[in-house]
Amino acid sequence: MDGHQFRQWQALLEMRTGVCVNAERQIYLQTSLRARMRDLGISDYQTYYEHVTEGVSGAVEWSALVECLTVRETSFMRHRPSFECVARLLRERLQQPQQRPLHLWSLGCASGEEAYSLAMVVEQVLSETGQPRRDFGIWATDISQQALDQARRGVYPARRLGGMTAAETHQWLEQLPDGQYQVASVLRDRVCFTRLNILELAQAPIRDLDIIFCQNLLIYFRRWRRRELLNQLARRLTPGGMLVIGPGEIMDWDNPLLEPVADDGVQAYRRRDCMECLE
Repeated sequence: MDGHQFRQWQALLEMRTGVCVNAERQIYLQTSLRARMRDLGISDYQTYYEHVTEGVSGAVEWSALVECLTVRETSFMRHRPSFECVARLLRERLQQPQQRPLHLWSLGCASGEEAYSLAMVVEQVLSETGQPRRDFGIWATDISQQALDQARRGVYPARRLGGMTAAETHQWLEQLPDGQYQVASVLRDRVCFTRLNILELAQAPIRDLDIIFCQNLLIYFRRWRRRELLNQLARRLTPGGMLVIGPGEIMDWDNPLLEPVADDGVQAYRRRDCMECLE
């Protein structure tokens, strides 16, 4: 792959997914492309580019290529301080008199570990409060259909258990005969997995959220796009709701709708109430 071809593929990926592949990741890009090219019997990057960008067959092939390019390796309770921050907010909101269901969103959920971790946190907080049962639901979205299919099955190898404690594993996962673990149905029933290209965020019918959890996704985008996406997410929060991103994913952004959460261990923002926004 020469310099011109690399820039051509860079532009296509960013236009269609928002992902910016820098020069340090050229080998990763080439490896992913070659995997699909071998399946199709294509040996030239330019020929494959023309195939992907032409007609209906190109659109179908693009969907297959996205699966090769998507990063799906993650784990349960990744960056536990962020989940502890979510738990604190939920305890606070459960003290409020309103009884509407809690709404959470795992954005860029990959194979589902993050969304199920959020479900564990909500269930634990509900159990702690001793209040009448509050309903809740979790949206979980990703661009990869294969990742979403795995997420819906809720079956994972032991290496994906990540930051879970032994007690959490015992309570929420069932070990299968082959050594893998399946998420309990009480959690699987709470999560709705849906395909979403983040560039189509404006069309997503998801609003009035108590929690938006978006970690290890923004790092793949240019700074201006990160700010644009975060501004859109800010408007999806209900007053008092919280946006959680990965620590250090963006440092030069603020939004009048939000205020930073005072916790050095996380990067999170609370939605102000409407009167504060008008000041």
